[in-house]
Amino acid sequence: MTISELTLKSRDEEPVRRLEIFTGSGRRREWLPEEKARIVAESYDAGETVSAVARRHALSPQQLFAWRRSARVPLANGPAPEPLFVPAVVTAQEPEPAGKRARSTRKRKAAQEAGVIELEIDGVAMRVGRGADARTVAAVIRALKAPS
Repeated sequence: MTISELTLKSRDEEPVRRLEIFTGSGRRREWLPEEKARIVAESYDAGETVSAVARRHALSPQQLFAWRRSARVPLANGPAPEPLFVPAVVTAQEPEPAGKRARSTRKRKAAQEAGVIELEIDGVAMRVGRGADARTVAAVIRALKAPS
């Protein structure tokens, strides 16, 4: 008995359970960059899942995740993106000489300054205390960053 007889023939009493026929060239699909960008943008729409978008376009979710990951990588020839973070400088308060102030005054001042953040944007200093409204702080920062 040859190898082909073992692999191609089944037993006479056992019917063939599955038969697959492959048609076409069998090549991989080639997507235009515009099509990829459109599909990636669609996957970020509100209420959409990556799996649903991939299914609609006959992709695997892994392929769509790979496209999304590569879309996040900045282009080598493009301009450098603006930094999203600024350096933080942490400074310790200078201790006041003993005897000049009463203890209760020092404790009160320390309690007031606990959790205070000082921002400096283009030479303008802004102190944000504990409990400050986030929307107000964001509006002030936007106003400071706006071109004059």
